[in-house]
Amino acid sequence: MPDLSIQTFLPNAREYLNKARPRGVPGWSPDEAFSIQPLGQGEYNMNFLVKQGKTAWVLRVNTGSQIGLSAGEQIAYEYQTLALLAPLDVSPQPYFLDDSFQYLPFGVFGMSYLPGEKLDYQRDNEKAARLMARYHQLQIPQSSNPLILEQQTLSLTFQRCVPMLQVYLDSELGDPAVKSYLTQVRDWADQARLKERYFSADPWNCLINTEVNNTNWILNRDAGTIHLVDWEKPLWGDPSQDLSHYRVPTTTLWKTEYRMSSKDQQSMMNAYKESIADSHLRDTIEERTRLRDPFNCLRGVSWCAMAWVQYRRGDHLLKNEDTFRKLSMYVNPDFLRSLFDPFMGQG
Repeated sequence: MPDLSIQTFLPNAREYLNKARPRGVPGWSPDEAFSIQPLGQGEYNMNFLVKQGKTAWVLRVNTGSQIGLSAGEQIAYEYQTLALLAPLDVSPQPYFLDDSFQYLPFGVFGMSYLPGEKLDYQRDNEKAARLMARYHQLQIPQSSNPLILEQQTLSLTFQRCVPMLQVYLDSELGDPAVKSYLTQVRDWADQARLKERYFSADPWNCLINTEVNNTNWILNRDAGTIHLVDWEKPLWGDPSQDLSHYRVPTTTLWKTEYRMSSKDQQSMMNAYKESIADSHLRDTIEERTRLRDPFNCLRGVSWCAMAWVQYRRGDHLLKNEDTFRKLSMYVNPDFLRSLFDPFMGQG
């Protein structure tokens, strides 16, 4: 399928609304005039802002899956997750699901529009921690839990990283010193992943988002609200994944120049623990998250190392100099050592 552009797909989205005439959106009628405009595009989705008078909502079009689901399964999976979260008011409210593929070759759903700004690491870490604690404690009966179970907590991350790392290791463009160090990191991680026994011996499974980078949050400063808006690949797994992914440098530095200090990290973790009712999770969440951190760093570095090679070869779609600067930073020897030496006992 050719690459999809949210701009070129806009007429299709408008036509969908005219033909499908979806119901269930508060204050919106398919019988009255409306406007629709692009809101944002991800690798596997397109979001359109629909307006009618004072009513605004989001039409989400799903174009693929990061977790191996079919097109119909993926859109339903996201919608079901938002339905589970709806009572907590931590995410967009779901309005309708259309996985019929009658009017579009993609699944779609409607959800509430949350105006605001993206998260600021300098002042919003504790707010984010408290929100994560809220949905981590959501009770979901096993009999009606649609979420995919996270298994092999560290091994799956490692296994996904190895082929991406190999692109850099096999490339003549790569720095020999970086190749040598990344090989050491890979070999260390291959042994360190065995520590996932901790999670299987002491499970504390809950709804996790898995992608809590700052651009997936919306804060409305005037209303005093915070929401996590992207629920593309949630899992039933250990809460440490969200906390670790949120705080590691490979996440915070990707779109900002912020690297979380030890003080900020502790303030975030304290805010989380203060919001958790279960004493066992409060007592163990620091260790759970520490075990995750190097693997979330490896996740970011592996993708960047692969993308750096693809960019240099000219076969990557990325054409942004700021992006290439970040890719280059993530394969810088000093940066890599700052990430992994503390875990590998070399610094």
